[in-house]
Amino acid sequence: MRNIKTIVCGLLFGAVALPMGAQNEVPQWERFEKSLSFHTDKNPFTDVELTATFIHEGSGETLTVDGFYDGDDTYMFRFMPTKQGKWSFTTRSSERDMNGVEGALICTAPKCKGMMRTKGQDFVYADGTRYNPVGTTSYAWIHSTNERQEQTYQSLEESGFNKLRFCVFPNNSVYEWPTIYPFKLLSKTTDAAGKDHYVWDYSRFEPAFFRHLEECVDRLKTLNIEADLILFTPYDGGLWGFDRMTMENNNRYLKYVVARLASFSNIWWSMANEWDLCRAKTYDQWIEMSKLVAEKDPYHHLLSIHGGTAVYIDYNLPFYTHASIQDQGPLYNFEGAATVRNIIHKPVIFDEVCYEGNHASRWAQLSGEEMLERIWNGLIAGTYVTHGECFVKDMHNDKNYTGFAYLATGGRFEGTCPSRIPFTRKIIDSLPYSIRLADQSWDPNTACAGPDDYLIYFGGEKPKKWAFNLPTKCSRWPRIGEGVKFEIEIIDTWNMTIQKCPGVFETKFNKGRYRLIEKNDKSVKLPGKPYILLHLKKI
Repeated sequence: MRNIKTIVCGLLFGAVALPMGAQNEVPQWERFEKSLSFHTDKNPFTDVELTATFIHEGSGETLTVDGFYDGDDTYMFRFMPTKQGKWSFTTRSSERDMNGVEGALICTAPKCKGMMRTKGQDFVYADGTRYNPVGTTSYAWIHSTNERQEQTYQSLEESGFNKLRFCVFPNNSVYEWPTIYPFKLLSKTTDAAGKDHYVWDYSRFEPAFFRHLEECVDRLKTLNIEADLILFTPYDGGLWGFDRMTMENNNRYLKYVVARLASFSNIWWSMANEWDLCRAKTYDQWIEMSKLVAEKDPYHHLLSIHGGTAVYIDYNLPFYTHASIQDQGPLYNFEGAATVRNIIHKPVIFDEVCYEGNHASRWAQLSGEEMLERIWNGLIAGTYVTHGECFVKDMHNDKNYTGFAYLATGGRFEGTCPSRIPFTRKIIDSLPYSIRLADQSWDPNTACAGPDDYLIYFGGEKPKKWAFNLPTKCSRWPRIGEGVKFEIEIIDTWNMTIQKCPGVFETKFNKGRYRLIEKNDKSVKLPGKPYILLHLKKI
């Protein structure tokens, strides 16, 4: 029998693995990992089974995680403790040398807010802290140069985005090919027309690729950014063939990704970007693969799937935790987005609403102001909107469809919207509750963020005054009546200023008990600029 070795593995963030018999201490929601050394002449990715079952001493909670092969005769399993206290584990394996390995760890107090959950139609960290996703997108940034990846981290930190959507697989519109791929490359040839042809062994993964992916996810965590990982895309066109793998290869790939990454607290699963454009897969296959990811993930991270413009899958299926939507139509006003939220009884993220940019295509021609307005339209409606930008330096080069735009390769932001994100987050994170329309269908312009806490967003309009007028209904909170006193802030969401309106405003009923006006008919003087937000707070 070969000796089973415990290898101390320190990934960039939170990974712990200590010799047997030592006191393994892991903060709650961080990562414990253990490596076992074993050599086989079989295919180590497909012909060797390894799982580890963890049992919590106090509650009896049991979690089983899949192990995986990490190359160089090294097998590994990872665990993210969900409860404080002692956890013991035992392995099961098809190989005798790795079967029945036992150990324990102590889960200590958390150093982070934990993994993301949904609560009703909102997002919360495991510790109950409300999370308002204000994210951005960069599909192939992990495949770009080291210099541009470092620029990506820096720009994300400066901009304050708290979610990043990106892909596992490369993007053929970038024309900057990766240096390493997810699968073992058997051969690469170039035909007379200059087209490359790749042959892969889909039964063997490239561990170095996944180690880099994990490093990226961990770096994002240090920036408090959720990693919304896109598992499939149509942006291959048969160049590499990752978009048209067999279901056997698809499922094997999914199991491997989940085994490696489910213990990362900031991971989200996005089954696809524009799933309906992946022509080699059927609707039923997407449902099958979504179920597989949900079943293989013992922690049940957030899971969704993104379609083409206005293509909606059945997000009310139990394994989808939220809706990830590409559709700018509902964002032209508040009521459209709120209607989508009323139909989908889960959190709604409009993950693509066109892009700020200069692209020849109509989907990337928004100004920064228009991009921010769509974000606020979604927020006022009780939904969330993901930012994106695509500034192409050479718009006349048809071989450079997205070029080195942030959308494709990351790097530095060039648009004007990202610099407004910290201010936007400061406003919404300071609210007592998540935002909802106050009296939808009857008043599509007024929102609430708690009892007696109102928001009115004027978007592109430029009013010079607002006659005090509110619905008595306050969304899910009690109605308000006469004699309630408010103070009002005038917030310029674009120029990032907050001005307190002088005086106190007191309510009285107006022609019945559905509307409220100011007792002395006072109005609010406005600057006559677009993108103004009023925040009314009860005194």
